[in-house]
Amino acid sequence: MAFLKRRVGWILLGALALAAGYWILRGRPDPARFATGSVDRGDVVEVVGATGTLEAVVTVQLGSQVSGTIQSLHADFNSTVTKGQVVARLDPSLFEARLGQARANLLAARANVDRARSSVEDMRQKYERAKELAAQKLLPLTELETAKANYDGAIAQQKANQAAESQSQANLNQAQVDLSHTIIATPIDGVVISRNVDVGQTVAASFQAPVLFLIANDLTRMRVNASVDEADVGRVRESQEVSFHVDAFPEREFLGTVEQVRLNPTAVQNVVTYNTIVAVDNKDLLLRPGMTATVSIIVRKAENALRLPAAALRFRPEGYERPSARPGGGGGGQRTTGERGSGAAVPGAATAAERPATGGSRGPRTAESAGPPQAGERRGPGRPTTVFVLDETGQPMALDVRVGISDGQYVELRDGLEEGAAVITGTEIPGAAASSPRAGASPSSNPFTPQRPQRRQR
Repeated sequence: MAFLKRRVGWILLGALALAAGYWILRGRPDPARFATGSVDRGDVVEVVGATGTLEAVVTVQLGSQVSGTIQSLHADFNSTVTKGQVVARLDPSLFEARLGQARANLLAARANVDRARSSVEDMRQKYERAKELAAQKLLPLTELETAKANYDGAIAQQKANQAAESQSQANLNQAQVDLSHTIIATPIDGVVISRNVDVGQTVAASFQAPVLFLIANDLTRMRVNASVDEADVGRVRESQEVSFHVDAFPEREFLGTVEQVRLNPTAVQNVVTYNTIVAVDNKDLLLRPGMTATVSIIVRKAENALRLPAAALRFRPEGYERPSARPGGGGGGQRTTGERGSGAAVPGAATAAERPATGGSRGPRTAESAGPPQAGERRGPGRPTTVFVLDETGQPMALDVRVGISDGQYVELRDGLEEGAAVITGTEIPGAAASSPRAGASPSSNPFTPQRPQRRQR
């Protein structure tokens, strides 16, 4: 019995030892593994993203100045028209009747003028005889005054009849113009984009001329009316190159040129944008008015330049502490830690001054070259920043580099590393969250910055 108890005790003790060993081994953290990217050569294009609408350079809304019923149509959708070509006619019967009435009124007015002219001549003769008789004291003075008043009245009536004749002539001219407006002709050469009426439809031009046709002058030359955000409009200039895509041809890239940046702002829900006009060559007639274009305005471009992944600039190892600035450098000892950093120095995360650069770097750097630059000191073009490479022990090592423009995915490398060098872009710890971008990251590394569409490989 005692032997059985001792045996059970040994079994329980062994089980406890196994459980303790399992929990000890489980609690050990796995060594961190780092994802890396290489420095290569390629084009880096800094762009300003926007959306816009394609439209013809010259578009004419052809309407009717008079009201009436459409009698006939001589153009349809997509019809090619020339300047002066008749595209529609209104029923002219009502306007012809008005023209005849205006002509009759003019004849009556002219007859009244002739009658008034003869009346003036008669009153003038009577007034002359009355003056002669009054001079011989053969006619009372009152009759002389009456004759003069009748003469003056006849002259005034003649002027009134002449004014009525002029008014009748104007009414006749108006009737002729209205009749001519029943014939609707195009004022330009172009293509009919839209037709808004049918035969027999009545158009009313009481307050506003109805639009019958929409005619585009020349679809081989178009433009994109793009809305550029106020934060980016300062980088947009005339004559800059533009590339854009439309949903109808997703695999094709169209090119254009900035023609105008308009000063008038457009505010929609407190978002201020500025209309930017992009001139487009449409010789193939693939683009159509009204298409939505995703525009990329090329601000700066570096061709066949050294570049590194933008994620390398955002990566900071856990507990990384930025080296303090030297006296007079203006750095103030600012410190940056990772998302889970405790503020302590990272073991193995030495600067380039303490360890030789690896992975294709330009060689060891001295302590003087590794520290922040003095105020007013310039050590080459580009913006100074820090990336991390792996040292001989597989630990991250800080390295000072200078970078240029960015397209959001790649950053131009101007100094600090050579082609083929490997830089750390993130961690691969299972279950760990991705490292967040550091404070003060450049706008070009912002993942929400509009990216230049990449041409698909066929």
